[in-house]
Amino acid sequence: MKFSLQNKWVLITGASSGFGAAAARAFGAEGARLLLGARRVERLEAVAAESRSAGAAEAHVQFLDVTQTASVEAFMARAREKLRDAQGNVQNLHVLINNAGGAHGLDPVAEGRDADWETMLQTNVLGLLRVTRAALPLMPRDAGATIINIGSIAGRTAYEGGAVYCGAKAAELQITRALRLELCGTGIRVSSVDPGMAETEFSLVRFKGDAARAKQVYAGVHPLSAEDIAETLVWVATRPPHVNVDELLIKPVDQAAIHKVHRRTS
Repeated sequence: MKFSLQNKWVLITGASSGFGAAAARAFGAEGARLLLGARRVERLEAVAAESRSAGAAEAHVQFLDVTQTASVEAFMARAREKLRDAQGNVQNLHVLINNAGGAHGLDPVAEGRDADWETMLQTNVLGLLRVTRAALPLMPRDAGATIINIGSIAGRTAYEGGAVYCGAKAAELQITRALRLELCGTGIRVSSVDPGMAETEFSLVRFKGDAARAKQVYAGVHPLSAEDIAETLVWVATRPPHVNVDELLIKPVDQAAIHKVHRRTS
């Protein structure tokens, strides 16, 4: 029997846009209670409203910068208060989605910038570790709890200009694998969902707001959407409690490999 998300608490980082926002709506449609974190609180509020309209039992938002330990700790302290029931008991957090991350720049190593490198490693690697460390004490044992880390095809195959992003997502994959070993016997499931080409704000962020250049990435291609990934996340989290989806690589049909993409000319 699949695991029900009805009234279960779900924490999503980077929930103000892209995969995170779509996941909030999708988990909301399952009747979950949401804890949403990101730096853009105004956009978070809009996502929370959409999630409630979709059916979320509750949706709470708070500023979260995963690059700062103090911000993560403040977020989790408030989360504990939201998890407290009428009797004062802290309820369980059943799903953690480590989504905050992204790529910055497409420079070769010889021309890379410290600021871009540091941001990618802080968000995709250290941020994931900080949030997971803070959330684990709230997750139940032997009750179908799930940690889903958002990886990337880039963590499996390198490409020019992507050295640090590929390295960061390779680290995400290895962290996920290590967590799977460390948590064996607790009942907590650990998964990595690794998308290929998906049209979100990803390229817009990578190219620092250059919309034309970002759009060119997807020219002639039918890429994945944020909703495709959100649907997958819900599927992973709702498997029967004894089932763990260790790793899931998901690409559009037009992308056979990271360098092999079919582009239509008309």
